Amino acid sequence: MRTMIPAERFLTASLRAAPHGARVTRILSAALEAADPAAAVGRAVSLEGNRMRVASREYKIRKGGRILAVALGKAAAPMADALAKILGGRLSAGLVITKHAPAISPFPIHHSQFTIIEGGHPVPDERSLEAGRRIMEMLSGLTADDLVICLISGGGSALATAPVDGVTLAELQSLTSALLACGAGIDEINTLRRHLDVLKGGGLARLARPARVVSLILSDVVGSPFEAVASGPTAPDPTTCADALAVLEKYHFCSDDFSRPSQKATEVATTSVLDVLKSGTETLKPGDPIFAHVQNLLVGENLLAAQAALKQAEVEGFHPYLLRADLRGEAREAAVDLCRTLRWARQTDQPAHRPACIVVGGETTVTLCQNPGRGGRNTELALAAVTELADFPDVMLVTLATDGEDGTTDAAGAVVTGETYKCARLLGLEPADYLRRNDSYSFFAALDDLLQPGPTGTNVNDLVFLFAF
Repeated sequence: MRTMIPAERFLTASLRAAPHGARVTRILSAALEAADPAAAVGRAVSLEGNRMRVASREYKIRKGGRILAVALGKAAAPMADALAKILGGRLSAGLVITKHAPAISPFPIHHSQFTIIEGGHPVPDERSLEAGRRIMEMLSGLTADDLVICLISGGGSALATAPVDGVTLAELQSLTSALLACGAGIDEINTLRRHLDVLKGGGLARLARPARVVSLILSDVVGSPFEAVASGPTAPDPTTCADALAVLEKYHFCSDDFSRPSQKATEVATTSVLDVLKSGTETLKPGDPIFAHVQNLLVGENLLAAQAALKQAEVEGFHPYLLRADLRGEAREAAVDLCRTLRWARQTDQPAHRPACIVVGGETTVTLCQNPGRGGRNTELALAAVTELADFPDVMLVTLATDGEDGTTDAAGAVVTGETYKCARLLGLEPADYLRRNDSYSFFAALDDLLQPGPTGTNVNDLVFLFAF
């Protein structure tokens, strides 16, 4: 099996200096190895003659029928590459829509059947609009003999878009940016996306009918609900227009400064967006007959990565412990709770004996200040941990975005030890000041403690590692 990200790519100043640093990097590498999208596809799909098997279901490749592939998300390239190797000449055509074009991705595609499109993320852009148009074009005029294989991974919500009639790309961009800035959860953002985008909330499955649809899903969402990954292009949507309106009502932000609470989102959202949501025109719901011809299969998720990390931790001589795989909430608040757990583990050998590796999976959020600096939820969580662990001996906290990118930065996370606060102060850095400005990237860059492995080609949410030595 290939190594997605070699362990040495995770080294930072603190990990180089620590006697256990190499062991920690191997644990991080093992977590990503378990989330290898190509391997996930290989486990799920096989071909024998004119029959394709996907998990327990078998599909006959019908004479005159086509097999089309739509790979959408940050893991689209390796997933598409794996599928093409399995199907070979049986694959008629495909689209790969991803954040990084294979020219700069560590997982290039060498199959002529695919057209490769780079979309915008985390906010959709004109490229995303073109990607959405190309999906709709590919799915037009299909028959019951055709088979559409969708390869869905996180990030797909922004990478391809097809706004419903009456809503513009600019309106989607404004709304997405506003909700991201005010700390809305991804499930809340995707509830809106599903009701404002033709492709989402089962929309792709609707466009593909009467063809059969197989959707292999690599989840980047806590709990892995199908409707949440890439906003559920092939999944029924359990939420309603009323739920989408409730999200707008919940968050307050200003039209010219989305970080200052002064106006309700409904006062910023355009009339056309509100008209769509108030129209009652709904997405496809559970039980809709369209889904009788759709197979949605989970092929990878955060928990698998966490379990692989724990297994490697045991190999490395740590006592492993899975604390939880559903971490949510504000990043800086989560940091306080996690640091409390880490200090307790160091002092009492609970919940795991030292040397301990405690793993946490999930996804936090960040509410941005008025003029934010650079950073993302993983580096923000790490920054909030600096003062919590100040001068506390023999501990380490490591945050990791499994896609290799935290927010809009090129860092996957950061490393914090009991010495981080002291090192920062020697450089004239005050953690509280950087936290106030949401400038976690700059703080850890100055310390050379950013994890920067590069884009990983996978996306199964975030991991936090708590080490008590």
